[in-house]
Amino acid sequence: MEYKASELISKYLRSRKIPSTACSGCGLGMNHKIVVQAIQELGLGVEDIIWGTSIGCAGRQTFATWKGDGFAGTHGRVYAIARGLRVALPPEKHLILTVGDGDAFGIGLTHLIHAARSNANMTVIVNDNLGYQSTGGQYGWTTPQGSKTDSSPYGMFEHNLMSEGLDVMHILKGAGATFLARHVSMDGLKAVETVKKAILNRGFSLVHMPYPCPTNFASRELGSRNQVNIYRWIKDHAAPLGQEKEDTIWATGIWYDASNSRPEFSQMVWDTVDKIRRTGKI
Repeated sequence: MEYKASELISKYLRSRKIPSTACSGCGLGMNHKIVVQAIQELGLGVEDIIWGTSIGCAGRQTFATWKGDGFAGTHGRVYAIARGLRVALPPEKHLILTVGDGDAFGIGLTHLIHAARSNANMTVIVNDNLGYQSTGGQYGWTTPQGSKTDSSPYGMFEHNLMSEGLDVMHILKGAGATFLARHVSMDGLKAVETVKKAILNRGFSLVHMPYPCPTNFASRELGSRNQVNIYRWIKDHAAPLGQEKEDTIWATGIWYDASNSRPEFSQMVWDTVDKIRRTGKI
């Protein structure tokens, strides 16, 4: 079911933060709506969610939009804060983190890996605008290979975490994540269903969500800030898992689902503490 943005805003978000200060045509609002709609469809209220944000476009545009409790953890530290909160919070509370590609796969990658390793119950939404757009449009950890950016005027030629068979999903699976998925902004209700599954997993979940940046990425790579062009470009380079074409950059859908298959971090901590109290040993 598709909900009107106004319904979701009035129930879950601070009206003074809407509309955001994002550039015209930015796809981040679509990603934001997907997450909030998933929360609505799960029947969760403002009091059920603690929302964490990062830095850059993704962090700045989602910071303090949630009506309930929230926090910011800049430069990749949001996962470390979230792990501490996970131990302190009641198990029924949900942690949702909206981060950018730099916070997730660059400066924050080590923290992210340890959150996955410990299987801490949190849902990480990686809002990926394909580079460092808030600082001028430099290439980043997931910039499509060959793309022209502010810092790669002849095309980005370095190996990164989304080039020539490399994919950050394999790193996270190996690290211990129990739910991994990818969607582009235009996936709409399919993405909503996936985010719902991510939230319901009692463990570490991550959904990678590339979205259009007309201002920097499109203007350099496509030579135009026309919003229609970048939306079509991303949609044309995405395909469902198993239906990839030669020019597919993003294979979308659920990459790995081992929901509730490993002990959850905070529960294991409290169970161990209880055992030590009772027996004096682990």
